[in-house]
Amino acid sequence: CLFDPTGETTYKKTTSSALKGAIQLGIAHTVGSLSQKAERDVLMQDFYVVESIFFPSEGSNLTPAHHHGDFRFKTYAPIAFRYFRELFGIRPDDYLYSLCNDPLIELSNPGASGSIFYVTSDDEFIIKTVQHKEAEFLQKLLPGYFMNLNQNKRTLLPKFYGLYCVQAGGKNIRIVAMNNLLPRSVPMHLKYDLKGSTCKRRASPKEREKSVPTYKDLDFIQDMPEGIQLEPDNYNALSKTIQRDCLLLQSFKIMDYSLLVGIHNSDQASRERAGAVEVGGSEGAVTPDHRRPQAQKALYSTAMEAIQGEAKGKGTLETEDQWGGIPARNCKGERILVYIGIIDILQSYRFIKKIEHSWKALVHDGDTVSVHRPGFYAERFQRFMCSTVFKKTRVQLGRPDLLPQTDPLAGSSSEFPATNLPNSSPGSTGMTSSSPPQRYLHTSSLS
Repeated sequence: CLFDPTGETTYKKTTSSALKGAIQLGIAHTVGSLSQKAERDVLMQDFYVVESIFFPSEGSNLTPAHHHGDFRFKTYAPIAFRYFRELFGIRPDDYLYSLCNDPLIELSNPGASGSIFYVTSDDEFIIKTVQHKEAEFLQKLLPGYFMNLNQNKRTLLPKFYGLYCVQAGGKNIRIVAMNNLLPRSVPMHLKYDLKGSTCKRRASPKEREKSVPTYKDLDFIQDMPEGIQLEPDNYNALSKTIQRDCLLLQSFKIMDYSLLVGIHNSDQASRERAGAVEVGGSEGAVTPDHRRPQAQKALYSTAMEAIQGEAKGKGTLETEDQWGGIPARNCKGERILVYIGIIDILQSYRFIKKIEHSWKALVHDGDTVSVHRPGFYAERFQRFMCSTVFKKTRVQLGRPDLLPQTDPLAGSSSEFPATNLPNSSPGSTGMTSSSPPQRYLHTSSLS
């Protein structure tokens, strides 16, 4: 990810504007042509299909003329991804409208991956460039990943809605379309990327200069030593969801993933709005872009839906408790909304990671580095999230006298003991045998 002389972002020698144009032209074509194909069950071979079409700048009998230079657009597993989008209630016309009707918005790179991130103008989808190995791994993951999500929509794992490749200037630019965890229309007062490791897990000085830095594990322990206080039902639902997701990730030998946590402080936002009214005499600055969050098109896409496994109605979002965040309190007793999701799962425990672990173990305590064998990584991740980050309260969050309660992972009577994480045999998905029975909480009264 570099910049050209005009200051525009370039990726593999393709400018961001040309890449955005190619993505929108390609997706518009592939979704349109897919609508001509009859609905049918997904077959195993559908996961391995790659469709390709050439977009000459002067246009052709299949493609429109454009100003981005010649390129080729590839769509991976189109039938399988169509089924996956349907599973989450995304209609083809909504998918097209979100991705292709308005210009994509480039986000500043939130990580060290070098990827380019775009968000759709309606906040619904993220488009992210991925490396060849990551795209290859996602292709291998698809059959088992789809099987799991088909039987269990209660998950914090990323939802992949499409995998594509733009070939331009002799380079392959691979991209995924996925759910957007942190809506731009809800101001995030704090943001954390958490792995459960403490080795050098602190935001860099450069990161801290940003308006909303992405802090890390050591920062969280320092900033929020009492953790995030959740009502018992929400805490239990979240713990079970994290446990189930860790089982799946471990079965695929996936590790080095993170929990992305965005925190909207409702009380702080109220104070900020009151201050803005006093200074400017206007109540317009409700959110950064002066608009209320919109109801999301995708089902099970908000943090609350993800942990409850229940899709809510598509009403207007007039109050903050309808914004999809998980209601909680911080150590000051302030009301907060928590937006969470597991990110960076397209990692497999390859040789390079083993080398990284061996090297770090020479310098640091081997138990604290963030790259570990998948089983240990999953156990440590689960324990950290369910004891250090999230804590159960004994009282309703409407009352200020919060009493932290020890997490179910910490005691001997644990409902979710770390030892339940199985050691899957190589090549086994471990999907059916290792997953705990589905237990949905009826927490609609909390929404």
